[in-house]
Amino acid sequence: MTKTYQVGELAKISGVSVRTLHHYDAVGLLTPSGRTEAGYRLYTQADLLRLQQILIHRELDFPLEEIRRILDDPAFEQRAALVRQRTALEGRIEHAQQVLASIDQALASLESDAPLVDDGLFRGFDPAKYEAEAEARWGHTEAFRISKARTATYGEAEWREIRRAWAEIYDALHAVQARGEAASSPEAMDLAERHRVLMHERFFPCDQAMHVCLADLYEDDPRFAANIDQHGEGLARFLSAAIRANAARA
Repeated sequence: MTKTYQVGELAKISGVSVRTLHHYDAVGLLTPSGRTEAGYRLYTQADLLRLQQILIHRELDFPLEEIRRILDDPAFEQRAALVRQRTALEGRIEHAQQVLASIDQALASLESDAPLVDDGLFRGFDPAKYEAEAEARWGHTEAFRISKARTATYGEAEWREIRRAWAEIYDALHAVQARGEAASSPEAMDLAERHRVLMHERFFPCDQAMHVCLADLYEDDPRFAANIDQHGEGLARFLSAAIRANAARA
């Protein structure tokens, strides 16, 4: 007979509160496979594995709605996902160790007036550090495969041009924002369209629907927001609104 767990048992095993499990059920993220005659939730081994996937994705900073979409995707394959997630977490550990080494060097220099070793001081601050995490997040998608194939051909000159193009769009959009214009203004929407075209031409096929998904990501993931907001406070939210307005216009 297959072992089942009531909600209190699952909460005790997983460390997830009963209230959170009820919320996951309400939003369709983790629906128990059965009920007792009295109507109490019953979770199976398959439900436990799905909960583990939810917690792993949360550890990797995925929003709940995106987790639900991933787990409900017919193309989702649990073993492959676990392998990608393990690689992503190993990458995080390695990156954290490198940043700690960089901090230790700075502390040692401050405490002993020792000269700084330039390359060691900046160890770990590498834009590629999210590559494994991106594969865990989107590795099952055609867009990821296309993007990986394209970017593999880029050298420093191509990346420098892409960074210049991003900065030009963000700075121009911040100027629109600073003038007090709406995200739905023609200029803001035109800049959002430039953003979409750059993504489409340089990374992966990006139609308006995909662009709106990116807008959601820019708002939901604080790391994306922080990167965009370097060009102006609140710019990530303004860009996201401009992307949605541009999609509606199209």
